[in-house]
Amino acid sequence: MNKDENTGARYLVNANDSRFTVQAFAEGMFSAFGHDPVIVIRDFAGEAQCAQEGVLEGASLKMTIKAESLAVADNVSDKDRREIERLMHSEVLETEKYPDIIFQSASVSASRLARGRYRVRMIGDLSLHGVTNNGLWVYAKVVVDENGLRADGEFSLQQTDYGIKPYSAAGGTIKVKNELKFSFDIVAGKQ
Repeated sequence: MNKDENTGARYLVNANDSRFTVQAFAEGMFSAFGHDPVIVIRDFAGEAQCAQEGVLEGASLKMTIKAESLAVADNVSDKDRREIERLMHSEVLETEKYPDIIFQSASVSASRLARGRYRVRMIGDLSLHGVTNNGLWVYAKVVVDENGLRADGEFSLQQTDYGIKPYSAAGGTIKVKNELKFSFDIVAGKQ
């Protein structure tokens, strides 16, 4: 192969160097006394592939999250943390029945901002709680260098789109809004 030929690239997500969180929002009569919980996603893996090294247009991404790895990141008492996590795993996400959350890109478009810097829009399929929905839009800023890439961005989803009933307690006076906001700072090494 000629050293000037541009070949594809494969990147593997490094969860230890990455950050992936979910922000829920309280609502209801007593929401002012509650808080908007931040959930950290601890166990995830992923692979991005580019047909040409350094060209993100038309790339692909597949990520898998272990649903049981979601944990409360807020500074709350151990008792409250255990109860929130128990409810999240057993009643909201039903992690024993639906252990994996999977995102598979269907379309990736990128605008080059500067050398090695891009604004990326991914549209893909998200499988969550036994439901797969097409057309989840994810926006990110991506930096690519000879060692790998770093992507930071955010996206939102509606829990009810995935058959999840937003959490409610105390006769509906304490509730979690339907919309969840995800933010990420993902580091992936070149393979």
